[in-house]
Amino acid sequence: MANEEYKNRIAVALGGFDGMHLAHKTVVTGAENVIIYCVNNRFSLLQKSLFIKRYPNVIFADFNKIKNLSGEEFIEKILLGELHAELLLCGFNFRFGKDAKWSAMDLRRYLAKRDVWVRILEAQEFENLPISSSRIRLAVGEGRITSANEMLGYNYTFEAEVVEGDRRGRTIGFPTINQNFPDGLIVPKYGVYESLTTVDGKTYKSFTNIGLRPTWKVEKPLSETHIFDFSGDLYGKTVTVELIDYLRPEKTFKDINELKEQLNYDKSSII
Repeated sequence: MANEEYKNRIAVALGGFDGMHLAHKTVVTGAENVIIYCVNNRFSLLQKSLFIKRYPNVIFADFNKIKNLSGEEFIEKILLGELHAELLLCGFNFRFGKDAKWSAMDLRRYLAKRDVWVRILEAQEFENLPISSSRIRLAVGEGRITSANEMLGYNYTFEAEVVEGDRRGRTIGFPTINQNFPDGLIVPKYGVYESLTTVDGKTYKSFTNIGLRPTWKVEKPLSETHIFDFSGDLYGKTVTVELIDYLRPEKTFKDINELKEQLNYDKSSII
């Protein structure tokens, strides 16, 4: 079947796409100008706001609308009726229809008589095991952020508004921006990370502490980032942070001098 024959057809990629990891990217790059149809709107690895910025051609399914549709109804009403799909792309483990009774192969067999091509993509592997959102969530939760980033195909990233803090950092030469951790996102293992921080389109080296700040306790996970070679008031701005590597766990310091010594060491390990 010649690819050129299908080049200008309406292509729809199907999946949950939590994180849009490397295996997902294989699916969505399987055709030109593909429409991404997310059948599950629970995002634990990539915020919905960032997803939309990166993939403006995404359509988020109304799960309440589709959850009780049979496989045939989903194909006829949604894929053909609403999306007008002429080419479909999905992973080998894609399932749909009420109680997930239909498989990717069922989709292909059903649509063969309609001249709609279904391209099924095989598993992508990392360290000899299939890449999956669950594996990436586990890696993030365990602080194996470099492995998570390799499976994602980009750095684990979040964005949030900068909120008021206690301003202690600036008194010891390490001013930080404070951000509440985004709801729904998997919280990385508590500790200090090498990071990159983007402010108004410019990216800076930084380090980020995620956790409950054992020296000065907070009630829920907080992200505190010290941005290298930056000065300015960012309160109220939405700032993007990428985690690069896990440096160390959180710990309690006996005094300010011990904390400052550790922060200087953290910074020198990145520079």
